[in-house]
Amino acid sequence: MSEEVLAILIMWSFIFVYSIFGSIDFGAGFWAMVYNNHKTMAGKIANRFLSPTWEITNTFLVLLVVAFVGFFPKGAYTLGTVMLVPVSLILFFLAIRSAFMVFSYSVQGYRKTMFFISGISGLLIPSLLIAVLPISQGGFISVDGEIQSLLLGKLFSSPTLYLYVLFGLTSELYLSSLFLADYSRVSNREDAYRLYRGNAILLGPLTLLSALFTLLFMAPEAGWLVDNLMDQKIWFILSLIAFCIAYASLWWPKQNRPGIGRPRFTLLATVLQYGLASVGYGMAHLPYIVYPDLTIYEAFTATETFYSLMIMYIVGLAILTPGFYVFWRLFLKDKRYLQQD
Repeated sequence: MSEEVLAILIMWSFIFVYSIFGSIDFGAGFWAMVYNNHKTMAGKIANRFLSPTWEITNTFLVLLVVAFVGFFPKGAYTLGTVMLVPVSLILFFLAIRSAFMVFSYSVQGYRKTMFFISGISGLLIPSLLIAVLPISQGGFISVDGEIQSLLLGKLFSSPTLYLYVLFGLTSELYLSSLFLADYSRVSNREDAYRLYRGNAILLGPLTLLSALFTLLFMAPEAGWLVDNLMDQKIWFILSLIAFCIAYASLWWPKQNRPGIGRPRFTLLATVLQYGLASVGYGMAHLPYIVYPDLTIYEAFTATETFYSLMIMYIVGLAILTPGFYVFWRLFLKDKRYLQQD
């Protein structure tokens, strides 16, 4: 495996991890807003998860950005230039969301505003983030000598952008519903579990349909990607099988528990589903970062920098992993925290 491929594999791993954690985090913010005063305590369940975890999600975002800038500086320059407006909006919404997350727990008057800000930003931030995918497929960047600019008019008139946004939002709400269903069951809130399970039952097929429509109506400029996706169809077939198993498990009986469904198995199988699909998509997209102007080989950093970054990440993850484990034990495993009123 070449250094460039290893670097993009690390990058893609960070993207996948952040997409899963980010989907659950932003989706939980949306459900906390929707069910703020719901009789089932579904909103409180979502907020209980959201309270200690939003900073962990931001940690993975920082790791992702540092990896991209370090491993592929030319790619970071290209995307940073053409994505200046979307990235600025993402940073703005993240800053506002984080600020209200902090102040809402010390100043009670901000709590209702926090729910609104967290819920709306939970939809806007993923929509802006996923806009990178259609842009990277080509056709939306104008190159005039060394000046690169984003063709905003063409981008916003393309159905591909809105189909990607639809797929991103349905995936976010589906994953967060599954997680919160499991979180509710562990918290002994069966009524909240039934509510989130119902959301997942509705959103599962919608997510699959949005992915199918995104593929079918992909912009003509992305014909190269469609051909490559067909070459990687085995990954998507396996992903579809994982989806069917995961979705069916929402009706499997659970021993010694009321109701039906096994939300934890469903969540894990769904993460596997997205993992398989992301492998197929990533392999189909290689070697391009932005088609057709920038490949991983052209954007790659110096060899010395690559190995220095590798050492830094190994040491950093070795330090962070025990912290993530302690966090999991305290806030996602401890029943005293999960079952508090």
